[in-house]
Order: sequence, then C-alpha cells, then structure tokens
Amino acid sequence: MKEIEIFTDGASWGNPGKAGIGVIICDNHKKIIKKFGKFIGEATNNVAEYIALLSGLEEALNLGAEKIKINLDSQLLARQIQGDYRVKEPHLRTLFERVAQLFPRFKKVEIINIPRAENKETDKLANQAIKEAIKNNLPPEKIYLRKGRELF
Repeated sequence: MKEIEIFTDGASWGNPGKAGIGVIICDNHKKIIKKFGKFIGEATNNVAEYIALLSGLEEALNLGAEKIKINLDSQLLARQIQGDYRVKEPHLRTLFERVAQLFPRFKKVEIINIPRAENKETDKLANQAIKEAIKNNLPPEKIYLRKGRELF
C-alpha cells in the first residue's frame, strides 16, 4: 500500500490578485518525491488553496497513492474539508465538491492543519511561481482534473 504525505499552499498577491500554488509530495519517510509551483492567474487566496490541494490530490493519484496525509496551513480549508465549517461561497463550493469527489479514490485520507511555519517551502514555491510569471509575462498554467475537464 503506497503511503504519501502532501503539503500544499496557495498564494495571492491581492485578494483577488495574481495567484500561485505550491505542492510538495513526500514518501512515508519524509523524502521528497515531487515538488512544484504553478502560476494560476487571478484568484483569491482561498481559491488558490483549493487548487493547490486539488493539484496535490491529482498528483497523488498519478503516483498510485492509496493512503494520503494532507498538510494544510489554511485553517478555513482544513475545517471546510473536515466538515467543521460550511462552504458558503458558490465558487468555493464547486472546488470543495471536486475535492470530495477525489477522496474516495484513496483508501485513507488524513487532513492535518499545520502552522504556517511548517509549510514555508510550499509557500515559497507558490510565491516563486507568481514572481516568475510576472517577470516573464507568462500565462497561467491550465490545471486539469483526470477526465480532461479544465479546472482553472
């Protein structure tokens, strides 16, 4: 059974503003398997957080993960996914539903709300993606769900 740990973060320069995501995926010994940042265009911080999580989940599926431990520094996102907070905004509800559709594809999903200090590297990846996009006038990367549907 393949176990992995996912760290995700979203960043937005303005709210909404230029946004990016950061994802780090580790094996069960905390060895980094994959890490990436992507510029996603204009979005709120909460949208960027959800897109980062969705990207991490998609990558976990691509890697054949069966058990995942998800580390988020966004209290709102963690509590919404755990069912402690309602998802009121329609644009977040759509992203929440996409996350909920992916969870059953894993045998075990654990959500942990970590302090920002423990998620600095993913924050750095998200912000670096925004900086590079601005510097090089790059378009946002398209992010797809498994069935070819464009997410963002």
